[in-house]
Amino acid sequence: MRKEKQKRPSRLYLDTDVYTAAVKRIEYLYDEFEEVIVSFSGGKDSTTVLNLALEVAEQKNRLPIKVLFIDQEAEWNMTIEYMRTIMYDPRVIPLWLQMPIIIFNATTSTDDPWLHCWAPGQTWMRDKDPISIKENIYGTNRFKKVFGHFVNQTYADKKVCSLTGIRGEESPGRILGLTSSPTYKWITWGSRTRNKNHFTFAPIYDWSYTDVWKTIHTHKWPYCRLYDELYKYGIPVLGMRVSSLHHEQAVKSLFYLQEIEFETWNKLIARLSGINSAGHLQDDFTNVHELPPVFRDWWEYRDYLLENLILNDEVRDKLKYAFQLTERRYKWDVQESLVKAQIKIILVNDYHGTKLDTWTSAGQNRRYAINTGKSSDKYSQEYL
Repeated sequence: MRKEKQKRPSRLYLDTDVYTAAVKRIEYLYDEFEEVIVSFSGGKDSTTVLNLALEVAEQKNRLPIKVLFIDQEAEWNMTIEYMRTIMYDPRVIPLWLQMPIIIFNATTSTDDPWLHCWAPGQTWMRDKDPISIKENIYGTNRFKKVFGHFVNQTYADKKVCSLTGIRGEESPGRILGLTSSPTYKWITWGSRTRNKNHFTFAPIYDWSYTDVWKTIHTHKWPYCRLYDELYKYGIPVLGMRVSSLHHEQAVKSLFYLQEIEFETWNKLIARLSGINSAGHLQDDFTNVHELPPVFRDWWEYRDYLLENLILNDEVRDKLKYAFQLTERRYKWDVQESLVKAQIKIILVNDYHGTKLDTWTSAGQNRRYAINTGKSSDKYSQEYL
């Protein structure tokens, strides 16, 4: 007898709107935690979380609130102008980190593919702000680790929660992680750090991007005006990014940076290698549309690029391991789409494997569509 296929669980809709639900979540967190920090990037999602937190903090007499921004130096000027507006708000305690850190430069695969942000003795894209934190005393220079190290060292003995603008709509894997199991008491929409008293929460995890923009405009909250410029330029709403100009998910910004912010473009090409090539090659820089005729297949081409473009042994070994692991995990579904995604990872120096994670989500969407006959998630090949 054929076993019946288990039904996919459906969403549970509450008898409330997303705005009210998010406010109640933040109110609860303020009651539970001694320190509340808003992790801020200048984007629409963190803008929403910031303003929700400001409203709750005012009601609970907890102003000013702490706002943390890790400045990657290679940022849009309009984003930095907006950041100054936020950080100089009297309702805010600015935690603006402009200190030496290293970030992978997705536009070059040289022997030293890092941007050494705010490194002493180098010519920065702009001067540091007077109110920023300028010295790195937090035990790491890696961008992805700075936030945790900063919070752990600054508030080591306190019960801390950080608020982030992460939304489940952006990835099936992300929504699974935010709804599967409790992180703190009954809350699933968060994570705990190595410090058992420090947590990160996503109070707008169930919002759509339309909820975000409607709320911003309804409440007349200030936001980064770069979004307006991107809209006028014709960038799709889901492809708009207002932070960092050179990492693996932002390379496309270089295709129009020189038209929207010419001065920033000039400073960036002087600061980083590979930027000018990426800006001029545009889509051809990150996409290979046809297999070069000298290679038998995409696998051989991928291995050639890995050996000849990635000159740093540590990075090459890391990528090789990630590729092998993914192929073993998806051995029943390893086709050209995966290998092409791996090639893009090599071309944009994706040290952290962000695009591989995106491919995984896209594969889940594709298989769901095939198995159910329903439309797959709208976030699929676009971001590969």
